[in-house]
Amino acid sequence: MKFSHLLFVFLVVAGCCASAMAADSHGADSPTSSSPASTSVLPKQFGGWQMADSSTNSGDAVVADPANAAVLREYGFKTVEKAEYTRDDGRHLTIKAAVFDDASGAYGAFTYYQNPEMLEEKIGERACSFGNRVLFFQGNVLVDAVFDKLSVMSAAELRELAGAVPKPAGSTGKLPPLHNYLPARGYQKNTAKYILGPVALDRLGAPLASSMVDFKSGAEVLLGKYTAGAGDATLMLIEYPTPQIAAERLRQIDAAHQVTAQQPGMATILDVGPFFDKRTGPIVAIAAGPLSQSEARALLGSVSYEADVTWNENTYATKKDNLANLLFNVILLCGILIGLALVVGVGFGGIRIMAKRLFPGRVFDRPEETEIISLHLEDRAPGGSGGR
Repeated sequence: MKFSHLLFVFLVVAGCCASAMAADSHGADSPTSSSPASTSVLPKQFGGWQMADSSTNSGDAVVADPANAAVLREYGFKTVEKAEYTRDDGRHLTIKAAVFDDASGAYGAFTYYQNPEMLEEKIGERACSFGNRVLFFQGNVLVDAVFDKLSVMSAAELRELAGAVPKPAGSTGKLPPLHNYLPARGYQKNTAKYILGPVALDRLGAPLASSMVDFKSGAEVLLGKYTAGAGDATLMLIEYPTPQIAAERLRQIDAAHQVTAQQPGMATILDVGPFFDKRTGPIVAIAAGPLSQSEARALLGSVSYEADVTWNENTYATKKDNLANLLFNVILLCGILIGLALVVGVGFGGIRIMAKRLFPGRVFDRPEETEIISLHLEDRAPGGSGGR
């Protein structure tokens, strides 16, 4: 009987443990569990708007945009938050906030969605609007706001919302420097497209196939439309981690361009008309479209890479690696040695003087120590005549 009781207790305990482990596993896999997707970036109220109900969070890019989920993943999509807001006057506002790994991802997604028909707005870091829709990003958060009715204060209200969005820490809040190299002359507004993956590149119709860009090496792409004499041209900037990688990719692009010209059926470069390229530092610049040689040279000549050097950047060098510190330490050591010599000299002289006064003739200048042996060569020999 005792053994059967023990066996029964053991089976009950084992069943309870198994149930607890299954519940924990289900809780970890459940969307309602604690995860980064539950982090809220939208405030409960701003600018007179009140959140109608609790916001919904999801870590699935399909929830954010089913048609462009793959593109959002290339930009480093993390979570999306949706919320409905209302005002006392009865107006409604729908907001969708997508959070990315860094500001580069939010900037890239913003450029992907903007189009030339949109109007530029001063909200957050970059903003544009079309009808009742306003799109802007602040830090690593892309906000898509849709009003049922706009007012003269709508922009100011969204600026207050942008100020309430949490800011990313450290370097994750910095924009990619590649957008600074787009020439301003002839640029068509709202046509810049910042790309971090092959899906976005192929959908946006770049003059170069994604297989030639090699995103696996860490490439970043920026497209821009420019006005040419015979139509619209495309400027494509590809930045690689090092100039060596950029030089190698440029050689492969030139080789592929020659193959495309000879065998159009094997093209890795799209048929966009004349094709010109050059390299400046780690950036490969490509101009394609109805461009003359002079227009292409002028457009590519406007792209010039300049290394960003900052004096306050940590070089991880120790003080011993600094020549100025070495010279200073040498001079300091010489001063210390001279000081020690003076102290020792004065001390020895003072002790000698005190000893002579306290013990005259007993320690220093004793008679037996001061006698000098003399040969007396000037004395005459005894009995000498004093001359020859």
